[in-house]
Amino acid sequence: MSWGIELWDQFDNLEKHTQWGIDILEKYIKFVKERTEIELSYAKQLRNLSKKYQPKKNSKEEEEYRYTACKAFLSTLNEMNDYAGQHEVISENMTSQIIVELARYVQELKQERKSHFHDGRKAQQHIETCWKQLESSKRRFERDCKEADRAQQYFEKMDADINVTKADVEKARQQAQTRHQMAEESKADYSSVLQKFNHEQHEYYHTHIPNIFQKIQEMEERRIVRIGESVKTYAELDRQVIPIIGKCLDGIVKAAESIDPKNDSQLVVEAYKSGFEPPGDIEFEDYTQPMKRTVSDNSLSNSRGEGKSELKFGGKSKGKLWPFIKKNKGATPEDFSNLPPEQRRKKLQQKVDELNKEIQKEMDQRDAITKMKDVYLKNPQMGDPSSLDHKLAEVSQNIEKLRLEAQKFEAWLAEVEGRLPARSDQARRQSGMYETQNAPSVNNCAQDRESPDGSYTEEQSQESEVKVLAADFDDEFDDEEPLPAIGTCKALYTFEGQNEGTISVVEGETLYVIEEDKGDGWTRIRRNEDEEGYVPTSYVEVYLDKNAKGAKTYI
Repeated sequence: MSWGIELWDQFDNLEKHTQWGIDILEKYIKFVKERTEIELSYAKQLRNLSKKYQPKKNSKEEEEYRYTACKAFLSTLNEMNDYAGQHEVISENMTSQIIVELARYVQELKQERKSHFHDGRKAQQHIETCWKQLESSKRRFERDCKEADRAQQYFEKMDADINVTKADVEKARQQAQTRHQMAEESKADYSSVLQKFNHEQHEYYHTHIPNIFQKIQEMEERRIVRIGESVKTYAELDRQVIPIIGKCLDGIVKAAESIDPKNDSQLVVEAYKSGFEPPGDIEFEDYTQPMKRTVSDNSLSNSRGEGKSELKFGGKSKGKLWPFIKKNKGATPEDFSNLPPEQRRKKLQQKVDELNKEIQKEMDQRDAITKMKDVYLKNPQMGDPSSLDHKLAEVSQNIEKLRLEAQKFEAWLAEVEGRLPARSDQARRQSGMYETQNAPSVNNCAQDRESPDGSYTEEQSQESEVKVLAADFDDEFDDEEPLPAIGTCKALYTFEGQNEGTISVVEGETLYVIEEDKGDGWTRIRRNEDEEGYVPTSYVEVYLDKNAKGAKTYI
């Protein structure tokens, strides 16, 4: 099958068909280009989606991703980010291996097509010129033949006419001969031109046009093959990323399988465990007996009446509202004394770990500076060793400062870890607090003791009748017998007791201990008969009197 033989007379149709082929190729390029744009847009949307749901740094969301379910979600986001990257790879490969290559090929194809059809038109113009020459020679031969016939007829007429002179007859005869000679020459020329035209026409239809059309056929078949290769490449580029996309999906499945509900439940316990024991049983207080009763360890009410006590437990009352106090929104104290024991221990441990990391970092820096100084000592041309002394001293000061800070937090941590074992008196105190807070009168005039650093808030009703009731019982409460001292303490730091129920102390001051720490981070002390209150346990060093009534061994 050859276009040169089968389609020898379809020059114009072949020209249209090859142009259509180029249009199809350009249409396919446009299709692939739009596909790459879709892939890029899809990848961008996936990346934005993954970024949108990523946890923000140093936020509460970041802490939530300790749970396995959240970790699985985070892994899904990361895998989707990689998944998006594969769609970008598809776009890049299709652009470089299909769009760019085909665009270059189309330009080459257009040039080749133009060249072939230029040769075809040139051959057409040549055969048309030969045809015109043939037609011209033929018309001249025909004209000369007719002129010769007319000249012959005129000669014969003149020769038959007796009235015509011999000279005229001779002239007519010569004219007829001349015309016959011209006709013979035209005939010879016509024959030559015709022979030449037939040769050119044979060459045109059997050599030139078949060769040109054969080249056009080969060009068109190469175009078709190229489209097929591009379509195959299109599929292969998609297939190449399937294994990586499969790994992304496998990663999501693996993350889902790693979800551990028991572990998450344990993390909830670690996050919110207070370290307290549930409230114990409340002791029965027999009010039918005429004897004088002291305040129960399990209740915040005193012997002068439940209502009075509930209105006056914010000052020198023996009860302390922990852990049922309301948290203040102010600054967190340095020793985290506003937190329950277990949470406080975790925060202190975290702080100690952070300080140790900073110490190690500074020590590494010190070692590096020391090594550099040694190098300068051995090779003075590299630098002045004394120039590093200031930096070395600064780093050493930082290390010492961090060590002191770490020792302070380690002391608080040791204190908390020493108190973590549950004690029955602590449970009884909490039980008493719970009972008091549920009493109707407390709902009207609850007063919470506040720590010096704003750990606790004081909420006092502004109703006039509550203030009157509280004032009425101040004198009665002050008349109570003071608690006996169970030991002494020495203030390690200065503390400004600006809130109700607290007392200010100066560093180095010695005071009496009348109630030791019950697990809430506060110790009740007395300076004299009129001054007593609470101070943070970490601010004092306690020396309990083992012979005192109710005293406990100090750890």
